[in-house]
Amino acid sequence: MAQVIMDRRDVDFILHEQLEVEKLSEHEKFEEFTRKTVDLIVSEARNLAVKEMLPALKTGDEEGCTFDKGQVRVPEAFHKIHRLFTEGGWIAMCDAPEWGGQGMPATVALAAKNYFNGANFPCTLNYILNHGAGKLVETFGTEEQKKLFLKNMYTGVWGGTMLLTEPEAGSDVGALTTTAVKNDDGTYSITGSKIFISSGENDLTENIIHPVLARIEGAPAGTSGISLFLVPKIRVNDDGSLGEFNDVVCTGIEHKMGIHGSATCSLTLGGKGLCRGTLLGEINKGMRAMFVMMNEARLDVGMQSLGCASASFMNALNYARERVQGRHLTAPGKDAPPVPIIQHPDVRRMLLTMKSCTEGMRSIVYYTGYCEDMIRISDNAAEKARWQGLIDVLIPITKGYVSDRAFDVCNMGVQMFGGYGYTKEYPQEQLLRDCKITHIYEGTNGIQAMDLLGRKLGLNQGQAFRDLLDEMTKTAADAKAVPGVEGLAAALESVIARLEALALHMSKTARSEKILNAYAAAYPFMEVTGDTVMAWMLLWRAAIAGRKLAEGAKKKDAAFYEGQIMSARFFINALIPVTLGKMDAILANDGTVMEISEDAFGGK
Repeated sequence: MAQVIMDRRDVDFILHEQLEVEKLSEHEKFEEFTRKTVDLIVSEARNLAVKEMLPALKTGDEEGCTFDKGQVRVPEAFHKIHRLFTEGGWIAMCDAPEWGGQGMPATVALAAKNYFNGANFPCTLNYILNHGAGKLVETFGTEEQKKLFLKNMYTGVWGGTMLLTEPEAGSDVGALTTTAVKNDDGTYSITGSKIFISSGENDLTENIIHPVLARIEGAPAGTSGISLFLVPKIRVNDDGSLGEFNDVVCTGIEHKMGIHGSATCSLTLGGKGLCRGTLLGEINKGMRAMFVMMNEARLDVGMQSLGCASASFMNALNYARERVQGRHLTAPGKDAPPVPIIQHPDVRRMLLTMKSCTEGMRSIVYYTGYCEDMIRISDNAAEKARWQGLIDVLIPITKGYVSDRAFDVCNMGVQMFGGYGYTKEYPQEQLLRDCKITHIYEGTNGIQAMDLLGRKLGLNQGQAFRDLLDEMTKTAADAKAVPGVEGLAAALESVIARLEALALHMSKTARSEKILNAYAAAYPFMEVTGDTVMAWMLLWRAAIAGRKLAEGAKKKDAAFYEGQIMSARFFINALIPVTLGKMDAILANDGTVMEISEDAFGGK
């Protein structure tokens, strides 16, 4: 039977054969999450995604959100999904049961999120920020703040957001103008305006809790003077009951290219001088605290884009098997019957590109969650630091690189349907539109590239990046012993060596008088790093598959394992040569980008 959203066999392969998540149950923290339990969780997530969320994707896009006098209504179908989501405890899957969580491994939660985002990421977006805001309360909140807010947020009774962006500041968060003035009772009066706030106002929950970045009077300029405040839409009394309106007003929603089912709001705080918030964390440490939420959100953005790519690929694959058009190129005579388009070479090229990228991206995102799980079960400080370093290096890859590749997959997904792909009769064009935002929010992909070069390459004196190279090298060395993939392993070893030399070049250039040239090449550097990580994941998968085939895999599994080897072959043999060319271009250190005068761009 044809699958939708994503290939369940591939999900199981990553969880049980690549990452072996059932071994986590050997540790007390995850002892409940045996293979049987993990499979049940994924099946339940799949059922919710396929039966409830996927049918609401198109209607949510067409109906969109409506704004009327400060009130926002989400698509009607989202209300039932919200009820099922909260009843199932899907918001705080990895968090402590005492606060409404399920305590499951992050790797397993990401598999569930993969289904949710592939089915309906505009709807799922409501819960991503809700959880992220709750995590800020859990991490930095006082006991009183946790008592008042956390469980209601993690269980979906109340919503949550992230209030950073302002009309004049944009990505330059340090230029914000929202102010906080301390009151005699210890609260702060908040005044300012925020824009591009996902789920900033909606009719799903009775209250919305806003973490807000603002500057206390007299604080230093820039990011070093920013503090974080907890600002509810409706004030919360000491006994947990709801009080009066807190002067947080939605002034409008954006009319966007995609994610029509998610309200992107403009908010005014304290327009009447009545907005109150409480300090969350330390004074002037708001930006550092907010990065806890932002890093989680960036991983989720990678998952959003992967969800779009997964669904687009499955739709394209099913269509290519069913759509009959054109004779086979080698068919004799003009009267030869038409064949399914999956038999045409260029269609197969696109499908194999989509397949290899989608599988590789899924492994990248799940592996990042796996690193988090290893931190949670480790008692060794050095090991925890090592796994955290891997996460930190991978975050700009999972957000920036993965969303780029996912958009490429969605673009091919439209192309696979020909003219029909450009119509609303099929979901391909919506998946492409929805996917585009993943390049932009939670830090544009250009910012992700700058983060990789400016912060992550030198993290822990460069040890975090070296640890990533070491992990890739181990996989390549192991794969050399697997018949059928040894040549791919040798090719990856060469690419890793090239990337290591390139990273050293970029690091030196970024500390020299040619620093601007280095940052002009930051995006290509992110791309080639991502390509190498993708090749690593695909080789890892191929090595497992090769061993399974050598051991005599069951007939039903043989084709899947063959597909893993073919994905790695295609990506490494057909796409990595382009990566090597990009590496050569970066090493040339051409200064054209910075040397061209503004007038020479034209247009005057």
